[in-house]
Amino acid sequence: MKDDKITYESAGVNLLASEKIKDRIKNLAEKTYTPNVLGGVGGFGAMYKISGYRDPVLVSSTDPVGTKLSVAGMVGDYSYIGEDLVNACVNDLIVVGADPLFFLDYIATSKMVPEIVESIVIGISEACKNVGCALIGGETSEMPGVFKEGKFDISGFVVGAVEADQMLNPLDTISEGDLLIGLPSNGLHTNGYSLVRHVFNLENDLGILKRQLNESGETLGEALLKPHPSYYHDLKSVFPYSKGIAHITGGGLYENMPRILPTGIEAEFDASLWDLPAVFEFIRKTGSIDSNEMYRVFNMGLGMVIVCAPEKSSRILKNVPNAKLVGELKQKSSNNRVKIENKR
Repeated sequence: MKDDKITYESAGVNLLASEKIKDRIKNLAEKTYTPNVLGGVGGFGAMYKISGYRDPVLVSSTDPVGTKLSVAGMVGDYSYIGEDLVNACVNDLIVVGADPLFFLDYIATSKMVPEIVESIVIGISEACKNVGCALIGGETSEMPGVFKEGKFDISGFVVGAVEADQMLNPLDTISEGDLLIGLPSNGLHTNGYSLVRHVFNLENDLGILKRQLNESGETLGEALLKPHPSYYHDLKSVFPYSKGIAHITGGGLYENMPRILPTGIEAEFDASLWDLPAVFEFIRKTGSIDSNEMYRVFNMGLGMVIVCAPEKSSRILKNVPNAKLVGELKQKSSNNRVKIENKR
């Protein structure tokens, strides 16, 4: 009887498929390179030469896209996931006034599917090019037994830089009377998808993803997969007029605004001053979710909030498309650092 040889492939890892994917990723990464990239994808460490700064402060951020991956798999469309990943990371970086320099990604799965991985990396590459950020490295890992068949996870890591004397320091500069200017979200971005999957019982009923939300014909599935937008180009021109910026992600306004507020200051929002994407009301009604809970989970229509002195607000509103005055800062009067009312 002939003994079968034990190979890595027999253990569930296909080295040939992995090499083919790496070749595809290398070509996509090279399209994002700037003159500061030294070497290229494939080395043990990625290298980047910092130039053009007098006194640079490096700023870093890392993020996944969470269980939005599961919804993308249910719909069968991963084309925006790479864009989600880059923009989620870059938006965290720019709130201190930094410019993104380079990006790395990590993709781990039960089994490499070249078409899916390439679709994701195409999105990563395009999003990096959009903000002038070089995709200089990453890792793809096949992990049978750790992930169920067809399941995977991705994470991103970005590094940027800002001049030390131009960095936003909200805890030292924000004060009572400052105004709050909101930039609209286009939906959930990359947060709150576990609640969404529970509300709509998506593991057992995918039909609801085809439900139309409004007269435009947009379906729930389309609304849920809208890519997390980049706010870099909108914000870059108004960094000099801003005291602080909050990226409204998981935890909504209630958890993200206090991260930039000095002790003794609270933020008061008037929810009648900005538009609420239809998907949020559909989620709330379907799940009979309390409005306060919605604001604790989702961004509820605001992707970024800028804090500025009153005399600077007109410049920001003029230069940032679709920006709206949404509230102001006051002396803290209760245990709540954030108050949200609809004053209409």
